[in-house]
Amino acid sequence: MSRITTPFTHDSTAAEVVAGVDLTGRRAVVTGGASGIGVETARALAVAGAEVTLAVRNTAAGERVAAQIIESTGNNHVFVAPIELADRASVRAFAANWDGPLHILVNNAGVMAEPLNRTPEGWEHQFATNHLGHFGLALGLHDALAAAGSARIVSVSSSAHHSSDVVFEDIHFENRPYEEWASYGQSKTANILFAVEAAKRWASDGIVANALMPGGIRTALQRHVSEDLQREWDRFEWKTVEQGASTSVLLAASPLVDGVTGRYFEDNNEALPRTEGDPMHGVAEYALDPESATRLWDLSEKLLAQV
Repeated sequence: MSRITTPFTHDSTAAEVVAGVDLTGRRAVVTGGASGIGVETARALAVAGAEVTLAVRNTAAGERVAAQIIESTGNNHVFVAPIELADRASVRAFAANWDGPLHILVNNAGVMAEPLNRTPEGWEHQFATNHLGHFGLALGLHDALAAAGSARIVSVSSSAHHSSDVVFEDIHFENRPYEEWASYGQSKTANILFAVEAAKRWASDGIVANALMPGGIRTALQRHVSEDLQREWDRFEWKTVEQGASTSVLLAASPLVDGVTGRYFEDNNEALPRTEGDPMHGVAEYALDPESATRLWDLSEKLLAQV
C-alpha cells in the first residue's frame, strides 16, 4: 500500500482542512466534544454543515459548548447527549437512543496518566475508558454506521502508544505494578488496533476506520500530569487546539481520504514507521499488527459481554 499524503501539515487547522467540504445531510458524533480538541472537531464539522452530537459526561458543559458552536457557525443542528465511557450501561443507552444513520463517529474522549482507578468490573480505568468504552460505542452504533452507506470512524490515539503494546497477559494491572504511562500507552495502542480490525470486519458495510495522533496540545487532558513533567514538556512545540483537531477532521470529513481505512495518521498525513530515538512521531509496528487487532477485538467483546 502506498503512503497517503495530503497538502495539509503539522500547522494546518481544522478550519483549513474542512474548507470547501459540504457535509450537509451527514450526522456526526464526537465523544468528549465539550472540551479540548473535541470542541474544535465538532465546530469544524458543524461549519461544513453536519448535524453534530456532542457525546459528553458533563451535559451542562456540553450545552454551553453547543450554544457557542451554534452561535459561531450558524448551524442549529448541534446537540448534546450523555455518555460515561467507563460505564457499560451508559454506552449501551447512548447507542440504543440513537435513531437513524450515522455518517461520522469520532472517538475523541479520553483520560491520560491518571492514578490507578478501577471500574466496578475491576477493569483498569484508562483502558476501560479509552478503549473499551469506545469499542462498545462503535459496536452499539454499527447498524447506524452501516445504514449511512459510507461511514467513517475516527479513533484518536497518541504517540504515547510507543510506551506500551497491549499486554494481553495482564491488561488490567492485576499482577504487575501499575504505571500510569504504560497504562495510557496500552490504551492508545488499543485505539489503533481497533481501527485496524474495524477496517477489516466492517469493510463490506461501507465503514472505514482510521486512527491518529493529534499532536501535543495543552488541554485538560493533562490534568493528572505532574507539574515537573509539564515543565519538562515546555521545550516541545505545542499545537493550538485548532491545529490539534485538524487530523481528526481530515479523517472524518475530507474527500482526500475517501476509501482510506485501517491506517494511522499524524500531522494530516499517514505516519511513517517509528524510528528509534523519536518517541513523538511514527507508528509502532505492533500497533498495526493484524493478529493483535483480532485478538483484542475478540477479548473486548468477551469483556463487554460479562454479566
